[in-house]
Amino acid sequence: MTIRIGRAVLTVAAAITSLSIGTNLYAHGDVVPQPVDTSALPDIEGGNDVWKTENPYTGNAKAIAIGQSAYGQNCARCHGLEAISGGIAPDLRYLELGASGDEWFVERFRHGSAHDGKVYMPPFGDVLGQKAGWAIRAWLESKHTDE
Repeated sequence: MTIRIGRAVLTVAAAITSLSIGTNLYAHGDVVPQPVDTSALPDIEGGNDVWKTENPYTGNAKAIAIGQSAYGQNCARCHGLEAISGGIAPDLRYLELGASGDEWFVERFRHGSAHDGKVYMPPFGDVLGQKAGWAIRAWLESKHTDE
């Protein structure tokens, strides 16, 4: 009798643990973009209405610091900490530098990416704005690698 009760308790404990772990793995659901304070950055000519085609903050130390924080709050959950992807989304350290990389980045940042009705990346452009987007891009440029 004691063995049956012990097994029953162990089975219940294992089931509770499994449910708890499973809930934690899927608990994030839809995520809300976190605001980015870009007040320390120089204004971009045209504001958020006229998007630049090349990063105006390339090499700007303040933009890189703001971009690192913004990336951690809004991008890392899919693209990985320090931009090192765990396979869910592209590893952004390999994003091409210069105008062609800027073009790809701003298109995805502004409009997101969806295929066959599935959203692979939500659009962040209207939510976070151009200054935050280019700050994130400036930080990503500092993490670039060809390896």
